[in-house]
Amino acid sequence: MDAKALHIAPQAAEPIYRQIAEQLRRMISAGQLPAGTLLPSVREVASAHAINPMTVSRAYSQLETEGLLERLRGKGMAVASRRSGGDSLDQRLLQADPLLQELARHCMQLELPTDRVLARLQQLLEKEST
Repeated sequence: MDAKALHIAPQAAEPIYRQIAEQLRRMISAGQLPAGTLLPSVREVASAHAINPMTVSRAYSQLETEGLLERLRGKGMAVASRRSGGDSLDQRLLQADPLLQELARHCMQLELPTDRVLARLQQLLEKEST
């Protein structure tokens, strides 16, 4: 995995360590980071995104505590070997539910038509996949 694969938004309300942890959780869940995949070092991520190394370390430590990452002596952090592939589609959709519910609430408050919201979401998904 390359340190630049993470997308950090310093201006976002969500703390940077949570942004890192959430992105890694999703990548692991989707099977994009299979068991044994080595993560970039704390220094590499911090340097690539001009952030404090302690921020990256906090995200990695949190995921290690959750059992998603493991520390390999002399190699750094890796996706835990006890992870067997990615999560099912239903499990991954459940992870997106809180954001989708918030999006639905915002769209209803803005009185946006469902077909336009879905079309815009489709455009954004296609843009992200390129």
